[in-house]
Amino acid sequence: MTQLPPGADVDWRGKPAALDELPALSHYTRRALDAEVGHDSTAEARLDHLRALAAQPWSEARMRAYLEGSASSRADTGALSVSLRRLRRQVMVSLIARDATGAAGLDEVVRTTTALAEVALQAAVALHAHELAEVHGVPASASGIPQDLLIVGMGKLGGAELNVSSDIDLVFVYDEDGTTQAQGRYEAASRPITNHEFFERLGRRVIVALADVTDQGFVFRVDMRLRPNGDSGPLAVSTAMLEEYLMALGREWERFAWLKGRVVSSPVFANAEQFAAQRNALEDIVRPFVFRKYLDYGAIASLRELHALIRAETGRRNAGRDDRGDNVKLGRGGIREIEFLAQTFQVIRGGREPRLRSRSTLATLACLAELGSLPPTTSARLAACYVFLRDLEHALQYVDDAQTHVLPVDAEARARVAALLGARDADALVAAFRAVQECVAGAFDAVFVEPRADPSMLPLPSGPADGAADDAALEEHLRSMGYADPGATAQRLRGVLTSRRVQVANEATRARIERLLKSGLRAVTERARSTGASHDIGPDELFARFAQLVDVIAGRSTYISLLNQFPPALERVMRLLAASRWATDYLVRHPILLDELLDERVERFDNEHTPDWVAWAASVRDKLVEPEGDQEEQMNLLRDVHHAQVFRLLVADLDGRLTVERLADHLSALADATLALTLECAWKTVSRRHRAEPAFAVISYGKLGGKELGYASDLDLIFLYDDPHPDAPEVYSSLARRLVTWLTTQTSSGILFDIDLRLRPNGNAGLMVSSFDAFSRYQRNDDGLGAWVWETQALTRARYSCGDRALGQRFEDERARVLARVRDLAALRKEVLAMRQKMLDGHPNTSPDFDLKHDRGGMVDIEFIVQYLVLAHAHERPSLLRNAGNIALLQMAGDMGLVEASLARQVADAYRTFRALQHRLRLNGAERARVAPDEVRHEVDAVRRLWQRVFGE
Repeated sequence: MTQLPPGADVDWRGKPAALDELPALSHYTRRALDAEVGHDSTAEARLDHLRALAAQPWSEARMRAYLEGSASSRADTGALSVSLRRLRRQVMVSLIARDATGAAGLDEVVRTTTALAEVALQAAVALHAHELAEVHGVPASASGIPQDLLIVGMGKLGGAELNVSSDIDLVFVYDEDGTTQAQGRYEAASRPITNHEFFERLGRRVIVALADVTDQGFVFRVDMRLRPNGDSGPLAVSTAMLEEYLMALGREWERFAWLKGRVVSSPVFANAEQFAAQRNALEDIVRPFVFRKYLDYGAIASLRELHALIRAETGRRNAGRDDRGDNVKLGRGGIREIEFLAQTFQVIRGGREPRLRSRSTLATLACLAELGSLPPTTSARLAACYVFLRDLEHALQYVDDAQTHVLPVDAEARARVAALLGARDADALVAAFRAVQECVAGAFDAVFVEPRADPSMLPLPSGPADGAADDAALEEHLRSMGYADPGATAQRLRGVLTSRRVQVANEATRARIERLLKSGLRAVTERARSTGASHDIGPDELFARFAQLVDVIAGRSTYISLLNQFPPALERVMRLLAASRWATDYLVRHPILLDELLDERVERFDNEHTPDWVAWAASVRDKLVEPEGDQEEQMNLLRDVHHAQVFRLLVADLDGRLTVERLADHLSALADATLALTLECAWKTVSRRHRAEPAFAVISYGKLGGKELGYASDLDLIFLYDDPHPDAPEVYSSLARRLVTWLTTQTSSGILFDIDLRLRPNGNAGLMVSSFDAFSRYQRNDDGLGAWVWETQALTRARYSCGDRALGQRFEDERARVLARVRDLAALRKEVLAMRQKMLDGHPNTSPDFDLKHDRGGMVDIEFIVQYLVLAHAHERPSLLRNAGNIALLQMAGDMGLVEASLARQVADAYRTFRALQHRLRLNGAERARVAPDEVRHEVDAVRRLWQRVFGE
């Protein structure tokens, strides 16, 4: 049953039509029954025949069986013509009956109509190709490979969404030029011609076979205008010619047309493998034309222009005609607007997101919600609207098998359509249609309505030749907008507009950059007015950050288009730039992240909604398959997806939706998942692999080990293996080196992580990768030549991150054994204090401010307290072995009575405060995390009291 979108509260549904009502409602059904059972047949006989046709859906196999049942249609073109038209008539009557009575829905209607077109095309091609080959031979490549006609279904045929009275848009392509050859069953062929001539003749025959109107009707109208050069181009083209055309002359609207393109023919002369190779060669040409490697927001303007042309043409046709009603396909809020909206996101993001390459509108809408390009509610509403409009389109066409999309104004005709759709009455149908129109138009306008320019903004300086008077006027205007230093702001504007990137751009791009700068100036002042005193930085600094970003993206027109076309994206940019210097620098280094500003998922991260990192890793793993073998592309992909996730967390962080602890949890989980993916890629590049999966584990220490990772933290790692194979040391050393290379290499997309390996056994003097047994011996230090106490301290913040799970569990077990050993507390205290003094000496602070991390009473003191408590008491308190983080371990120690519980909670709160302050300072570009002593006096006092209780000094 057709449903209206959520929120469209219109009571429009009535009862489905009855079978015996259909001949009166559908002129086509009445004529078809006349042809099927005769003009003079009784009403009962006609109803029985209609009931039989409506009893079950038509499958592709049933259609083929119908054609096979007529032996003459397999060998005689005239007989095939009759059979195809009779088949079409029975399928159409069946669909009308099943849909109007509620037995079928949209999916069955479009799937069946698409299958009919494919079966008809394939049957016509096979028979006419054989007839031509009897005379001319088989078209073949220079190497003798048989060539087939590749019929590309465009539009709704390509999308498997064909409506019941639609044209079929086709393009005829063949793989290679050559000459027909007398071979196989066609050895008697004596009049060779070029492949091009053969396929031109075959194409013309196929069109006639389907489109000619005979006394039995027609099968499908055929439209060939989407081929290269349209009506003036050749009927059939080689893949080489198609490639040359698309690359040199292909227009933006053709990208949208070819997005739906799909080969709908089947092999005739070639075998299945040869046909697949020819089809794949075609797809390899079309894919890069439709889906660009980078984000393509410039497509929005092109599609807006195309839509405006279609809207104008529709208006022109309807001008002055009172008998023309609303166009449910091309009119405002119609089918085409939903298709355009879905296809726009496909063209923008499909190059980077293979899941967006579906040819189905409904599947694309669902995917856009999954990917965050549309809010799920908007996607669901548009899907419901699409189904309603397509059902209405079919009801219009059921009346007379006419290719119409216009809701009639005549009351009787409207009532007929309403009954076929199952509406209560014509008025209810119109009310439902209006509700759907408003829903679609609102979603469409949110993307496609041209943002209004600010007419009050003065012209910007375009070069040194501008006069002083113009500069003075601009500065005065900027002063009136609230800029404290209008001269500096004007200079920044000039700096962007006179930069090399802008100067080499074409006029249209320069105009878009100027427009964006004007929008930025206005957005900055509006933000300053709305936030008032809470605004951390003034308009001058905020615009300076914005100008820095525009300068970087000036040579990438797609990002300029993004910020011009989507005001919400510009607003989010301003929010980020205002909130954080670090966020500004991150965005400037990775402008590809601007795409995330349109991702609705960027608003979904918070303390309660944890990202599904397993699902995220699985989706990235799928993406890594396509560029397999291209190491640089895989490296870039890993960097891009990692940066995107960091950016989403950053947005949530700056919006106040994540605590520092939850943010660190997410960043740590993301790092683990990224390490695992990178390890998988690196292993595939090791040539001397002796097993499917490596017996290799990545162990993290420090901030990642403690799940306290920050945005720009290094990763402290060690690598372990446990494999008796004689080549294992060499193989895993190679894997470790490659893994480090994959993580740290600077590519066009940046790096993944900076890596620190100094915590491995024997530090920089040790091997890059250790066997598990050697690591275990070193950590146990039974011979006195192994780990120092400070290394055992570090082990308190170590954990398995990725790799072989069994080996990871062995590490965790060994870690627990080492940490749980009974120790001489006096000796332990002495070693810990000596190491703390060494760290203090290495980080002197001569400023009057308090260093949150290194000064006495700061974060390092808290970490040393926790490490000491774990090493001193874990043998009798095994729960301390949990790698739960400093805050949780402090609270556990207090609950156990190892330290005063209230003081432990105060120090845990102090650690949380220090981390939050450190985080805030680093986000705003502070080189060191230092604050005025009075700001943290109570926290420092609590830490020092606990330090004295634990260490006695």
